[in-house]
Amino acid sequence: MYDWNSTQKKRTFENPKNLNSILLQHKPNILVTGGTGLVGSHLLAQLGLQGHTIRAIRRSTSSLEAVKQVFSYYSDDFLALFDKIEWVEADLCDLPALTLAFEGITQVYHCAAIVSFKKSDYDAMRKTNIEGTAHMVNLSLDFQVEKFCYVSSIATLDKNPNTEVIDEQNEWNPEHNNYGYAITKYGGEMEVWRGTQEGLNVVIVNPGVILGSGFWGHNTGQFFSNAAKGFKFYTMGETGFVGVNDVAKAMIQLMASTLVNERYILVSENRSFQYVLSSIAQAIGVSIPKIKITPFWSEIAWRLAAVYSFITGKPALITKQSARASHQKFSYASQKIKDQLGFEFEPLEQTIQRTAKDFLK
Repeated sequence: MYDWNSTQKKRTFENPKNLNSILLQHKPNILVTGGTGLVGSHLLAQLGLQGHTIRAIRRSTSSLEAVKQVFSYYSDDFLALFDKIEWVEADLCDLPALTLAFEGITQVYHCAAIVSFKKSDYDAMRKTNIEGTAHMVNLSLDFQVEKFCYVSSIATLDKNPNTEVIDEQNEWNPEHNNYGYAITKYGGEMEVWRGTQEGLNVVIVNPGVILGSGFWGHNTGQFFSNAAKGFKFYTMGETGFVGVNDVAKAMIQLMASTLVNERYILVSENRSFQYVLSSIAQAIGVSIPKIKITPFWSEIAWRLAAVYSFITGKPALITKQSARASHQKFSYASQKIKDQLGFEFEPLEQTIQRTAKDFLK
């Protein structure tokens, strides 16, 4: 049933069968998937501040508390901002619920994905990242959506060690991208490009490692929470980093532009993990990491973590892929979006300082 909680001021749709009459009342024209994740929640906040009417898809098991936390970084009256979002409970592979969520939609931001380096998550990633994306593309075609934005990853770009700087021309090469997450995100991209052949206007963004506020216990949010606990280790790997605010901002600007059927790397700066972790530590006022982890010790660490996970049943803190990725050195170019959109990225140090300020709250 439709649940209105006047204290928390939120709208949720709990029964897809009753959606039709409700959706006609509010008539949002933007649909966002992955709204309870890092990119999606910041995207929702920015769209809401611009006055857009938005519907967001979430799974029944997902929490909205982290979304409210993110909104609080954008507005003192964050509950009013949160109240602008219509939430639909639907899985990306639940076609009946997903179909109802498309009523009246003209723009789609597809941010939902499973991000994991664990082999045991591969089947789930294929289902969500590929099959789920196929459903989103098919429904966008059926409902004649005007434009579709897909959040991919730099993981889908060819990482030839002989390439000095990677840009949008570095097409996928399975010899250099053979781990589960990269494979499934590339599969999702292929579904989106297939949509262009059938008449769908799309833009794809390929963000680097995303830093941002609100999810301190997950993914890069752990850079800040671990630093606060006195994390002392670093590696010399290098990659492209970008602030989540810039990712959401770029997506909104691309969707408002006349640019279609293109993809854009979103990287503010190419930096080492040592630089980023040290900058985070300094920003929150703790000692910088001083123990260098070599590839040799990383190989030992992921094996020990695997044994510990097997014995305890708890997820491994480090996997084979994440351990090896932390030592790789790749640089990425974002010149295309700068040239075609006039986009300017926030300096990484500024992103870290602002995110640290939010963390210290």
